[in-house]
Amino acid sequence: MKDIENKKMAGTVDKARRRTLKIMAGTAVAGIAGPSGLFSPGIVHAQQKFRFKLGISLPAAHPNPKNLKLAAEKILAATDGRLSIEVFPAGQLGSDTDMLSQVRSGALEMFSTAGGVWGTLIPACSINGVAFAWPDEKTLWAAYDGDLGAYLRKQFEPLGLVAQNKIWDHGFRFMTTGAKPITKPDDLVGMKFRVPNSPLAVSLFEMLGASPTNINFGELYTALQTGLVDGQENPAVLIETGKLYEVQKYCAQTSHMWDGFWIVSNKRRWDSLPDDLRSTASRIFDEQAVLERKEHAELAVSTVETLKGHGMVFNQVDPMPFREKLKSAGFYANWQKKFGEEAWGLLEKYAGKLG
Repeated sequence: MKDIENKKMAGTVDKARRRTLKIMAGTAVAGIAGPSGLFSPGIVHAQQKFRFKLGISLPAAHPNPKNLKLAAEKILAATDGRLSIEVFPAGQLGSDTDMLSQVRSGALEMFSTAGGVWGTLIPACSINGVAFAWPDEKTLWAAYDGDLGAYLRKQFEPLGLVAQNKIWDHGFRFMTTGAKPITKPDDLVGMKFRVPNSPLAVSLFEMLGASPTNINFGELYTALQTGLVDGQENPAVLIETGKLYEVQKYCAQTSHMWDGFWIVSNKRRWDSLPDDLRSTASRIFDEQAVLERKEHAELAVSTVETLKGHGMVFNQVDPMPFREKLKSAGFYANWQKKFGEEAWGLLEKYAGKLG
């Protein structure tokens, strides 16, 4: 009898112990589960990994894509592998027009291109290219890290896009020629000049008396070599990488236009990231932007020396005669109307009176 009673008591204790363990297990699950008994979305979201693609048309060796890749590596490490951003340079995902469409639809998470290109979608974004507006880089960065940059970033929002805080440097543009140097506005009169497909650039050279022509960069070397055009304008880095020094002798350091690259995300895809991943990515992109600006500035100086070594002859120009001629031709008044009073007022807040 005692054996039977002992077995009954042991069974009762065992059942009680199992019930206790179930209760403890339930309590532990409740700490990470919602009312439905499923795992909390917050916990699952924190463990989820995200893969983004970032497209850019510049070649991989350019400071911009190179620093984007460095930023992506830092973001991957800082998020313990939760956010992976793969950078596709050299137009691997399509042309600027293609990628612009892709990021708007969400087929591409992130896209970086110049303000002039964004200007085809958001006209105010091309205001960086107003001719002879920027006296120096210090003024430029004050504007774009200040009120002008804040205003432009807001223009992306109605289109379902989000721009990172800091714009990246793409450099000031110089004018090159084969037959004679450009020292004053009248030197451009009658010259056939290759310009990018930008209304600002076209109107600039028209009002300076030149004949602007749009030619793809890949065809520019031959166009200069055959005399289809007399000159062209580009940052020093592209003059060197395109070997334009072989078909152009003179380079006027006009700094007549500047452009920068915005990093822009599809808002729906960007908002799908947890807050901590967004803040980490934005912080690192901004930190890397400052480093890219420094590298680009140093490269621009060293590239001028490289081009001199290739035989190019450089000269500085006084921007004031160019500005006066453009002013009398109505260039500034015309673009003030197109950009609107608010954007133009922010430009002149930093650059000074133009019109």
